[in-house]
Amino acid sequence: VGETNLPALVAADASALYARNVLDFLKLVLPKDKGFTVDMEDDIVAACLMTQGGDVKRK
Repeated sequence: VGETNLPALVAADASALYARNVLDFLKLVLPKDKGFTVDMEDDIVAACLMTQGGDVKRK
């Protein structure tokens, strides 16, 4: 009863989860009503910011 090869299903689920995460992140930095924005008030966006104004924020 059930799937006999569960490891074969993991790659597809992982790929779908990664794609969804990338899409949700892009929605944060590319809102529909304006162009590319970096909202430093958003914890996720601020934590992902690597450089700003020529300065390296993360090493």
